Amino acid sequence: MVAIAPVTQPKRLTIQVADVAANTTTIRSLDWDRDRFDIEFGLQNGTTYNSYLIRGEKVALVDTSHEKFRQLYLDALQGQIDPAQIDYIVISHTEPDHSGLVKDVLELAPQATVVGAKVAIAFLEDLVHRPFERILVKSGDTLDLGNGHLLEFVSAPNLHWPDTIFTYDHQTQVLYTCDAFGMHFCSDAAYDEDLEVISPDYRFYYECLMAPNARSVLSAMKRMDTLPAVATIGTGHGPLLRHNVEELTGRYRRWSQEKSKSETLVAVFYVSDYGYSDRISQAIARGITKTGVAVEMMDMRSADPQEVNELVGRASGLVIGMPPSSGVGFRETQATLGTILAAVNAKQTVGLFESYGGDDEPIDTLVTRFEELAPVPAFAPLRIKDTPTEATYQLCEETGTDLGQTLTQSGKLKKLKALDADLEKALGRISSGLYIITAQKGEVSSAMLASWVAQASFQPLGFTVSVAKDRAIESLMQVGDEFVLNVLEEGKHLPLMKHFLKRFPPGADRFAGVRTRPATNGSPLLADALAYLECEVTSRMEVNDHWIVYCTVKDGKVSDPESITAVHHRKVGNYY
Repeated sequence: MVAIAPVTQPKRLTIQVADVAANTTTIRSLDWDRDRFDIEFGLQNGTTYNSYLIRGEKVALVDTSHEKFRQLYLDALQGQIDPAQIDYIVISHTEPDHSGLVKDVLELAPQATVVGAKVAIAFLEDLVHRPFERILVKSGDTLDLGNGHLLEFVSAPNLHWPDTIFTYDHQTQVLYTCDAFGMHFCSDAAYDEDLEVISPDYRFYYECLMAPNARSVLSAMKRMDTLPAVATIGTGHGPLLRHNVEELTGRYRRWSQEKSKSETLVAVFYVSDYGYSDRISQAIARGITKTGVAVEMMDMRSADPQEVNELVGRASGLVIGMPPSSGVGFRETQATLGTILAAVNAKQTVGLFESYGGDDEPIDTLVTRFEELAPVPAFAPLRIKDTPTEATYQLCEETGTDLGQTLTQSGKLKKLKALDADLEKALGRISSGLYIITAQKGEVSSAMLASWVAQASFQPLGFTVSVAKDRAIESLMQVGDEFVLNVLEEGKHLPLMKHFLKRFPPGADRFAGVRTRPATNGSPLLADALAYLECEVTSRMEVNDHWIVYCTVKDGKVSDPESITAVHHRKVGNYY
């Protein structure tokens, strides 16, 4: 039975309660209208925060909810059970969207024992500010609730916080995975029945949150392989996985193997519970992974010195977020910083960013210390002086992309030279038109010169455009996003072509000096274009280094019906 409890709010918030297995209930907090999340990537379909009750002879609550659902969630919880009967609260990880109500639950259930990874318990002490009973667990540890409900724990650090654990119930074959295998997708459907509908959100979620931790994904899945059959995955966000478990976990494995193939590695160091360090680092890491460079993220507060030393030794580049200069975690982060400084060498590329935590280690002091070691500067230090905005995160992502492109440039040149000359010349004879794609989402805008554009359907009117994975505009061309295709005019195309062919530094205004006006969908229209089409992304298909984006046309106009589209001819077909 499923019960929906609506609430009158500026944004729609509802609670869904459903039985998902024997003696197992989910309390799903449905955030219908949320359009931004975590590293500030846009959401098309809202999100959910999933919590679970398991009733054996003893009762366990797996995760709670976001604090915005405080009264709704607590009412739903008390409608299912007397909190005095809760024996354990399992913390999959301490990010506030899952543990934001642990303090409230403990006030209702002070007898409950908190179960989590060592790092999670340490983080939780700073959140709860009250004594509580605890059990520290690691991979292979078990907790017997009775009546066959034997919980087994799987360590899954960095998915996507350092304290993550999975919980497997041997009785019901449900694996509770918090962020992993989830998606930001809000609907009344509690399960993954419609694979086609959820696939774009599932992939986008992976790219934003899990791709920068691909090697950690593979490590966690290797530990998962030792478990018996998994019938259901109780995710922390979106629908539970039941109908397509093998397919969707297989995608994670395949995508993560592809991300981990790169011989080039960047180590990203951050402090998960300090300022905006985790969000900024995640945005930079996502930009790096878009270039095909592997990333390993490490929390400076909980890092093991030997692992830090080993990671720095393998990395071609390092990105370091400023840790706190005093207070909680100071000793741990300073020790990690010292290990990094001792291990770095002059052949490596190093970049630094501020965390806007209020007590950041002085960035200039650390810049000076690295200058003495003479590594290659990755980028000018990112100085975050205010609460990060969409534009800030876009800047961070573009900074990561620039770093990844720099590290892979020599390898790309080798590949270009390796292609058969006759083949590349023949491929280059495929001609195409010239277009400028422009997009605006919130306060973030972008543009790119495109030539791989082709009409693809009559009903509805639609076309495809090929977008390289490392283009800044790619993040603004997800399913449901809107943009404008500006068609360049033969004989008048060179000024616009030269302008948008420039290499823009991260965060630069791509429209400076260009005449524009807003389209109906908010994207910039180029005043000097021959024609424009207002479009919506309907679907995406992945190829090795590009996304093939299929779009439907909503509106359009030609300024001069007698003029023709500029045509682009290439000499070779293995680069632009």
